[in-house]
Amino acid sequence: MLADYHVHSEFSDDSWYTVDDVCCDAVRLNLDEIRFTDHVDYGVKPDADHPELARPGDGKPAVNVDYARYFPAIELARERHAGDLVVKAGLEFGVQVHTIPQFTRVLEQYGQRMDFAILSIHQVDDQEFWGGDFQRGRTQREYNDAYYAEMLRVVERFSGYSVLGHMDLIKRYDPCGPYPFERSRDVIAAILERVIADGKGIEVNTSNFRYGLSDLQPCRDILRLYRDLGGHIVTLGSDSHEPAHLGSYIRYVMRCLGELGFTEFCTFDRWQPVFHPLPE
Repeated sequence: MLADYHVHSEFSDDSWYTVDDVCCDAVRLNLDEIRFTDHVDYGVKPDADHPELARPGDGKPAVNVDYARYFPAIELARERHAGDLVVKAGLEFGVQVHTIPQFTRVLEQYGQRMDFAILSIHQVDDQEFWGGDFQRGRTQREYNDAYYAEMLRVVERFSGYSVLGHMDLIKRYDPCGPYPFERSRDVIAAILERVIADGKGIEVNTSNFRYGLSDLQPCRDILRLYRDLGGHIVTLGSDSHEPAHLGSYIRYVMRCLGELGFTEFCTFDRWQPVFHPLPE
């Protein structure tokens, strides 16, 4: 079983990869299942019906998923590729505490057309990490502490998700280099304890390789801690935005999980985890 559970398409503001091209490439790569998880980031992006409110993007407006077009496109792709590929619909929620009500409304309106959501912390106080806005004016300790503090506040207040995405994302955009795990261990443990108590999981995001990170994402220390705390719901995703990303390093990360003591990984059906044995 080979599944990529973090896939972006033309419906994300940072991708031009069409839904049908993603599916055709997934078949070519011998993937069994893919999960579209296009971006929704309230606080920094308006909905697609208000592009005039969007900040300038890379040739397209930075807006949230166009729900009215997104779900039908995936449903059509599911029918078109039936027999060759399992195609499922999800979303990647870039949640902040003050945007939780908007995500709750998305689930109320579209929860029947999807059955999976990644919870990611992409920004804090509407300041994004990728351009350095959030880190600017803070010490390395201050922005790492603030990142994990926001994550803890979110998981304490919001449970409308399936897995916590790329948990240590902040290291991808850390201008000071690796931040010692030990300094964040206690808050990370509190986050994972809440994730586990709520019956949620985490993902291993294979984009660490293309970003040149020195460890998995989340790092092995976090994965060991999650395992030791009793966590066992793990999905695998490439975080793909273009053809070169799709399905990348999924097989390798499966082996890494086995070496860390995990025996299974998950796909999802009707919001519930489905467990599959890791290859020996």
